[in-house]
Amino acid sequence: MVAEGDRVAGAGAPDRYQVRSVQRALSMLEIVAAGPTDGMSLTVLADRLSISKSTALSTARTLVGHGMLRAVEPGPRYKLGTALIRYGDLVAHQNPVGEVCLPVLRQVSAETSMTARLALAEDGYAVCVERVDGPGSIRFHAPLGGREPPHATAAGKSVLAMLDDARVRVICEEAGLPAHTAHTITDAATLFEELGTVRRRGFAVDDEEEVEGVFCVGAPFFGHSGECAGAISVTGIKQDLPGWRIAELGRLLRQHADTASTLIGGSTFADLLPLRGVVAATARRAPDAEVAR
Repeated sequence: MVAEGDRVAGAGAPDRYQVRSVQRALSMLEIVAAGPTDGMSLTVLADRLSISKSTALSTARTLVGHGMLRAVEPGPRYKLGTALIRYGDLVAHQNPVGEVCLPVLRQVSAETSMTARLALAEDGYAVCVERVDGPGSIRFHAPLGGREPPHATAAGKSVLAMLDDARVRVICEEAGLPAHTAHTITDAATLFEELGTVRRRGFAVDDEEEVEGVFCVGAPFFGHSGECAGAISVTGIKQDLPGWRIAELGRLLRQHADTASTLIGGSTFADLLPLRGVVAATARRAPDAEVAR
């Protein structure tokens, strides 16, 4: 039996089209997901949900029966069930990141009047999967599905900067640091310094490093585990573009990348800063208008 007087934690305003027992079950899943790795006791779950232990037990057993939770001894203590793995895979197939984030790309392109692209992180490389062309007659050749030069593009540097130094060195050895233009970074020391700047301010700049006369600005976005899931970038003609405009674009891309993170269940760049140790402390000192070169 479910006690009608039980209050559902986090349920918000009453909605006659919502089922209280389902709300309770979903809230229990959220609590277990945010709990310790050794699981949550029934007593704690009942307390967090402000319900009786008997109601908590019936809810937990129902979720266990459907594979959403599993009970482990001694206790029992409740952990997330393996059915969620299957559902997670189905969500990933039914809602690919490129499709989910396409509205963000359209917004970026509309606000900047530039070509916007979305790249996914693949083994430390950025792979472009979606593109929204800006208005006007200029079109940038940006084939989908190929790896971006990690050291010479805004998306590539955005993804590279979110890796540890050891992995960055491996990728540099694999890909090399070939010169695409006279502006390309071709030595590891300069690249590491550049990646430190990306980590501090949350966006990367390709200042005519892949193609002469063309610049890109990009920002990484993140998945539910805090890993870099990819990057959003814009591309435009350099001409006499002032440094303040590049910094302005960088901050705009950072905001939209955070939106992309939220859409795929990840955290914002600012939320992840405390997890990055020295990076977080350095970020507070970084000047707002700092731009590459």
